[in-house]
Amino acid sequence: MDLQALLFTAIAAFAIGLLLGPIAIPILHRLKFGQSIREEGPQHHQVKAGTPTMGGVIILIAVVLTTLRFAFNNLDTAMLLVGTVGFGLIGFADDLIKILKKRNLGLTAKQKIVLQSLLTIVLFLMLYLQQGRSEGFSIHIPFSNWALSIGILYVVFLLLVLVGTTNAVNLTDGLDGLLSGSAIMVFAAYAVYAYWHTNYDVALFCAAMVGALGAFLAFNRHPAKVFMGDTGSLAIGGGLAMVAVLTHSELALILFGLVFVIEALSVMIQVFSYRTFGRRVFRMSPLHHHFELGGWSEWEVVLLFWFASFICAFGTLALLSY
Repeated sequence: MDLQALLFTAIAAFAIGLLLGPIAIPILHRLKFGQSIREEGPQHHQVKAGTPTMGGVIILIAVVLTTLRFAFNNLDTAMLLVGTVGFGLIGFADDLIKILKKRNLGLTAKQKIVLQSLLTIVLFLMLYLQQGRSEGFSIHIPFSNWALSIGILYVVFLLLVLVGTTNAVNLTDGLDGLLSGSAIMVFAAYAVYAYWHTNYDVALFCAAMVGALGAFLAFNRHPAKVFMGDTGSLAIGGGLAMVAVLTHSELALILFGLVFVIEALSVMIQVFSYRTFGRRVFRMSPLHHHFELGGWSEWEVVLLFWFASFICAFGTLALLSY
C-alpha cells in the first residue's frame, strides 16, 4: 500500500461527509434534536441552545462506509469499527435521552460504565482471537524496547484506556470546531505512525477519520450549524483508543493526545481543589473555558488548541521515529 491510498481514503470520507451534511442537518432540525446548554457554562453559550446535535452520525457514516470500502477485511478493521460504532451508539443513547427529557443529563454514570464494560469485554475477546492465543497481552513502554506482559489483566487496562480516552475526548468537545480540528491532528499523526509500522488497516481507518472530521468541521466551525454531540465525541474517543491498542501505543497515546489529557486533568484538578480547599484553580473547567473567561474569543481558543494538538501529535510522532 502506498501513501496515495491514504490520501484517496481521506478524500473519499471527506466527500461523503460533505454530501451527508446538507441532508442530515435539516433532518435534525425537523426532529427538533436541539442541543441543551448547561447553565454552569459560560453565559454567552446560551445563544447556541437549539443548534442541532447528534451530528456525529455524519462522522460515523462517512468513516464506516469509507473504511469498509478501502480498508482490509480483517479482524483489525472489525475492532476499529466496533470500538467506534459501539461507543458512538452509547453516545447516541445519551444524546437521545437528553433530547427527549429536555435536560443536560443523559445516561447515568452507572449505565455508562456498564455499557462501556460490556463493549470492552467484546473488544477484549476480539483481541484474544487476533493475538492473545499466540502473543499474550503486553503493555509497550514508549521510547524503549520493553514490554510488560500482564496476561488476562489486560482487560482491566483496556477498560481504562477506552473509558479514559472517550471521557477525555468528550470533555474537549466544548467549543465550535475544537474537538474536530484537534482530533484531525491526532488521527493524521497516527495515520503516519501506523503506516510506518505497516499497520495499513489502522492507517486507512485514521485517514478515513481525518477526512470525515474535515467534512464535519465545514459545518461545525464557528458559528456551528451542527454539534456532534456525545454520538460523535464518544465515537472519536473509541476509535482513537482502538488505534492506540492495535498499534501497541496505549501509553504513547497520552502524548499523542496530550491536549485531551490536559482537558481531563483540568476538570479533575478543579473538582479536587474545590471540594478539598473550597477554591477554584481555573476560572472554569475544562481548560478551554478558562481561556474564554479570560477574554479570549472562541476562535482564538480553538486555534490555540488546534496548534497545541498539532505540536503534541506530530512532536510525539517525530520522537517515536528515532
